[in-house]
Amino acid sequence: MAGIMYGIGVGPGDPELMTIKAAKRIRQVDVIAIPHTDKNLCTAYQIAKEAVPEIEEKEILSIPMPMTKDKKILKESHESAAKELMSQLREGKDVGFITLGDVSIYSTFSYIIEPLQKNGFPIQFVSGIPSFCATAARLSTPLVSGAEQLHIIPASYQVEDALKLPGVKVLMKAGRQMEAVKKLIHKNGLEATMIENCGMQNERIYHSLREIPEDAGYYSLLIVR
Repeated sequence: MAGIMYGIGVGPGDPELMTIKAAKRIRQVDVIAIPHTDKNLCTAYQIAKEAVPEIEEKEILSIPMPMTKDKKILKESHESAAKELMSQLREGKDVGFITLGDVSIYSTFSYIIEPLQKNGFPIQFVSGIPSFCATAARLSTPLVSGAEQLHIIPASYQVEDALKLPGVKVLMKAGRQMEAVKKLIHKNGLEATMIENCGMQNERIYHSLREIPEDAGYYSLLIVR
């Protein structure tokens, strides 16, 4: 009997924000898959370890995910990852693929779901707290209220048109594009707050667009109004 593939969201950074269900699944599965070559450098693993120390007793399967937009490289990487996971599942092992935030929002896990489904392997999602919810909570401010719209936007892609949308705009993983993003926000007469590495030891909070540095890290999330 084939094992079950779990996509497990470990939350945005603070181990205390990992859900009880995520911790339970991590304890239950036979194998932990990580989107990295080294568990000691994997952010999701380090978060999970703080909340569930028993994870260190688990078999670890490294599933490196290259940071590129090259479609050929991505396709080959995702196919290789799916084969590795299916090999474990065919042995009857339950596998938990851990990922930052929520497993359904721009998650590395989403890239390997299709081939597993096509081959009939059961898949279950374990929700995690999204970074934009944690950021709003850390800033002690409502994300949206009343009839406000909320738009979640990957900032590594074109954001100029997205900033013209009504309501609140969340720009995720904006670090590499920060200089250009700041100029566009200012150009559109908008204001922004930002948290870099929300919930982590090196967390930084910026309360205005003027305060936000142009060399912010990868895990930088802006709330634009």
